[in-house]
Amino acid sequence: MARVCQVTGKKPMGGHTVSHSNIKTKRRFLPNLKTKRFYFAEEERWITLKVSTDALRTINKNGLAAVIKGMRADGVKI
Repeated sequence: MARVCQVTGKKPMGGHTVSHSNIKTKRRFLPNLKTKRFYFAEEERWITLKVSTDALRTINKNGLAAVIKGMRADGVKI
């Protein structure tokens, strides 16, 4: 699976490494992804998601059920 957050859709982005002499070379900024297991009480099963730490905060704030409902509305199979 790619380095993409399943909840927020964050992907790697491009940029430059800038040296002291101001030479710019290409680099990638990777999202801070974690593979995390969540217990989904509504379906009484465990779900493994690859989420960014920003998505973990969203799940803590809104609840797992609301996040999964939104993901399924966007067409993500869980």
